[in-house]
Amino acid sequence: MVAESGVREQLHELYRDHHAWLFDWLRRRLGCRHNAADVAQDTFERLLASRNALQGQRIPIDEPRAYLTTTARRLLIDRARREQVERAYLEALHARAQDVAGYPSPEQIMEAVQALAHICAVLEGVSARARAAFLLHYLDGWTHADVATHLGVSAKMVQKYLVQVLLHCHSQSR
Repeated sequence: MVAESGVREQLHELYRDHHAWLFDWLRRRLGCRHNAADVAQDTFERLLASRNALQGQRIPIDEPRAYLTTTARRLLIDRARREQVERAYLEALHARAQDVAGYPSPEQIMEAVQALAHICAVLEGVSARARAAFLLHYLDGWTHADVATHLGVSAKMVQKYLVQVLLHCHSQSR
């Protein structure tokens, strides 16, 4: 317990005395405050997760700024490698998607999203039961009888709900 409090105190002092300096160093290197804050935080998390800290032993640090910059540089290298792998993966996905017949273009995807948003807005204008009947029948492919059982109404009532929704959609499209 005493060893743990010594490590906590050491890390607290290190953070208090050098965090602002490390953040500024990273901000100048990265050109982005947000990324600098993330890497500075990751640097101190790495110290917390070090073997010495986990064993409750003080971390042997003679030159705190050199130690912090070395740790931060290693994190930057890890981050750059991870971003490179992510970019390569996304490029490979994009290349494969181009080869797939019928793969939608970004414009087609946007049109589909806008159409779905419009349908949702139109369906807001009908009762919850009519909306449920419509979605179960037309999107999930349920029969009138299945929808009726699910909603606890007759098949004839399901037909009325569907007609209500279709008429409402037609009146909204004008």
